[in-house]
Amino acid sequence: MTKLIFNFLGSIGQKCMKFISHIGHFFIFCYGAISWIIRPPWYLKKIITQMIDIGYFSLPVVGLTTFFSGMVLALQTYNGFTEFNSETTVARVVLTSITRELGPVLTGLMVAGRVGAKMAAEIATMRVTEQIDALGTLGTRPMQYLIAPKIIASVICIPFLVLIGNTIGILGGYIIAIYKLDFNPNLYLNATLEYLQFIDVVQGTVKAAIFGLIISTVSCYFGYFATKGAEGVGYATTVSVVVSSVMILTSTYIITALFFG
Repeated sequence: MTKLIFNFLGSIGQKCMKFISHIGHFFIFCYGAISWIIRPPWYLKKIITQMIDIGYFSLPVVGLTTFFSGMVLALQTYNGFTEFNSETTVARVVLTSITRELGPVLTGLMVAGRVGAKMAAEIATMRVTEQIDALGTLGTRPMQYLIAPKIIASVICIPFLVLIGNTIGILGGYIIAIYKLDFNPNLYLNATLEYLQFIDVVQGTVKAAIFGLIISTVSCYFGYFATKGAEGVGYATTVSVVVSSVMILTSTYIITALFFG
């Protein structure tokens, strides 16, 4: 019995040490990747390619997600606050929820699933097929050539995606409020503009930039250190999406607490 207890505690301790080691290794990787961002040369063609992939091709999924989220918010708010002034209440709840939380978080999660998985799979494939080693042999720094453009493009593009997603989400709430709930369009628009605050837009933009940094660094980290062939590629892809999503949901609370705590 005692031996089983010691084995159990030993396995827990071993997993905790492994987890702490991964955290330290991840931060060392982030420091190395970010340090290469500020050093020339900058591969502008790769940065632009990544910006098109992350920004332009993510617009449909981000737009659809935020649009229907705004519609659902308007319906649920109307059902929950029927005894209050409906136009102003629905407009305020939709606006605040989208700009502060739902817009940035939903955009981050969608990009993590679409772009983060692709980043991890691409770099992991290059790792297991020894293409990254070949880059080093040819005198090209893999961190600067592969990782830095992805981080730069993510940090730049995701805030713009969030701004567009916020606009589409608010539009979805407006469509439901006007055409289903029979609200007065002028009152609803005036309430939306009245309650729109600059700090909410700033907070959402800051969150988006941090989410971009999280998605790119986490995905590149798991892809860069992938092993075990095709199995390792699948593992890196799956874990990168899960870890990115958890970190997005955790960091959104921390940022909100810093702005409004």
